[in-house]
Amino acid sequence: MSRTDRAPAGRRHVSRSTLVLRWLGLALLVGVALAYVQPLRSLQATKSEVASQQAELARLTERRDVLRQRLAASESDVFIEREARKLGLVKPGEKLFVVQGIEDWKAARAR
Repeated sequence: MSRTDRAPAGRRHVSRSTLVLRWLGLALLVGVALAYVQPLRSLQATKSEVASQQAELARLTERRDVLRQRLAASESDVFIEREARKLGLVKPGEKLFVVQGIEDWKAARAR
């Protein structure tokens, strides 16, 4: 074989079938990579939703605890009496005094 029949020095001759196989391999890799895109997006969206739901659960748990404390306090006589007085109720035998102008008095005192 003479030098002109062979490929230039340093380069190998690649057959057509080898070239086709390489392109098919590359296409397969690209296809597999594209197949992973949607599941990864779905996973990210699910993680975000889980984090949001956990934050909501923590907020609701805290609210439940506050309401339980209020419920426990509402069963005491002191609480019931305080709430009744806020409504303007008095005990039998007590006299109710209505004081007006307290806001004006507070404003004058603050000056």
